Amino acid sequence: MFQNFDTATRPDQGPPRLARLRAALKRDGLNGFLVPRSDAFQGEYVAKADERLAWLTGFTGSAGFCAALQGNAGVFVDGRYRVQVRAQVDTDAFSPVNWPETSLADWLKSQLPAGGKIGFDPWLHTAAEIEKTRTELADAGVSLRPSDNLIDRVWTDKPSRPAEPAVAQPIAFSGQTSADKRAECAAALGTSGHRAAVVTLPDSICWLLNMRGTDIAHNPVVQCFAILFDDGRVTLFSDIAKFDAFEQDRGVELSDWAAFEPALKALTGPVRIEKSSAPVAISDILNDQGISVAWGDDPCSMPKACKNATEIAGTKEAHLRDGAAMVAFLAWFDENAARGQLTEIDIVTRLETERRATNALRDISFDTIAGTGANGAVIHYRVTKETNARLKDGQLIVVDSGGQYQDGTTDITRTLAIGEPGLEERRCFTRVLQGMIAISQARFPVGVSGAHLDALARAPLWLAGQDYDHGTGHGVGAYLSVHEGPQRLARSSTVPLKPGMILSNEPGYYREGAFGIRIENLIVVTPAPPLEGADDRKMYAFETLTFVPIARNLIDISMLSAQERSWINTYHAAVFEQIGPRVTGATNDWLAAATAPL
Repeated sequence: MFQNFDTATRPDQGPPRLARLRAALKRDGLNGFLVPRSDAFQGEYVAKADERLAWLTGFTGSAGFCAALQGNAGVFVDGRYRVQVRAQVDTDAFSPVNWPETSLADWLKSQLPAGGKIGFDPWLHTAAEIEKTRTELADAGVSLRPSDNLIDRVWTDKPSRPAEPAVAQPIAFSGQTSADKRAECAAALGTSGHRAAVVTLPDSICWLLNMRGTDIAHNPVVQCFAILFDDGRVTLFSDIAKFDAFEQDRGVELSDWAAFEPALKALTGPVRIEKSSAPVAISDILNDQGISVAWGDDPCSMPKACKNATEIAGTKEAHLRDGAAMVAFLAWFDENAARGQLTEIDIVTRLETERRATNALRDISFDTIAGTGANGAVIHYRVTKETNARLKDGQLIVVDSGGQYQDGTTDITRTLAIGEPGLEERRCFTRVLQGMIAISQARFPVGVSGAHLDALARAPLWLAGQDYDHGTGHGVGAYLSVHEGPQRLARSSTVPLKPGMILSNEPGYYREGAFGIRIENLIVVTPAPPLEGADDRKMYAFETLTFVPIARNLIDISMLSAQERSWINTYHAAVFEQIGPRVTGATNDWLAAATAPL
């Protein structure tokens, strides 16, 4: 199944749908309603039935929300989507709002008088989100009111829920039995004095129970909730039919969705809930029953993030397989791009073809980003039949893609030149490359988080008065979500980095209306090798997992230090050593030239 290039919604669909929503607001006596991108599972990617934000506004980005009022409708997006939102929504009906620079509370205060009432679906918003907004609105007399979902009420042709079966992830790939994982997480609960934990993130539950699914495109998860008890038992809530062919471990009880709320009411506290990911409806139900709620981390989050030896070995093999597919694509690109016949869709299709030729691809890990020229400046650009651009001489193209294999998840970005790149593009590319190298070479003490390292990637750009509006890196799962927490390389991340954590290393630079640049490898946290003369302080470092050439014709060698030049040459030598045996003929010849020393 190849990537779909149809436009999900069109801006001209927005106003009639907004009018239907406003009629529902009037009937319920509300001044507005919150429409998040997220679903009940707080995932970045949602099922067709949960694409409420796109259905209402036309905006298809993977983050953002709409505050739909009777007189105005704000679409809140961060720096990744500000170009995209203006292209996709009807700006006569919807007002793009720069978020988080403008908070929801501040915007509502500017739009509503005291006594304003905003409805929200408590299954689609976290406790942390609602608590924060309520606190910030308190002095304005504007209130948030739980409601049924008004979008679902007016969305008459809503798609049905996913119903694909769950499958087991064998121990040959997971490296640990579900029973052992449940015992480990339950022990952590017991140490904290918590009797149970409500786990609402599907990737956490899939990791815990060694299962995978296809409920969400490109993310091998099953939509489900779970209750983990301090004795290691788990009650799993989902559509029971999905598990007809799935053999559950002892200690795992399967229940239908309808049993979830009664099960919550029967719990004995304290019950752990993650404030930043669990729907506020859950804590409201427990509080209404007088059951003690203990806010705490998802008990699966950290053990899932710190991959075991089996998962790391599988991920390395997945990256070598994927690297060979990427090299075959890049060789084809170099031969054909300058002829002026290729489009962005051709690029996406060819790259997926190369991955499928491995006979191991389960799915792409997200919709491939292939943005040429000005489209490259749209950070999370997704080509459609309407936006499909032809590659032109002198332009750059950003190609961000990945694969889901049973042994690992990949994510790689390469920026490529069509013909001869300009001097300004080469200088900007080299600054981005210098930032990527700085992260790759970092050594850091135990306890350091992504917030401490993020500036290393930005420093070369900052010196030129440039920056980028996204994090430097996100966590990556092991045949799970390509965007996985809690680890990140970002100014906001305070989670200490630990061995086994896989992250992306992807600084970038984007010039609206002109070009975009991003270079991305995946890296894994490892104990740092000892240095002669160093003290005995324990240090960590990064091992690079991605082996694919970096465009040599975009590097301004005069800007590089001797150490940076050495890193590139060493990296390219490793690429040829690792990938060379996996490609043949003209592709191998291309690889030899692409990895030659600078």
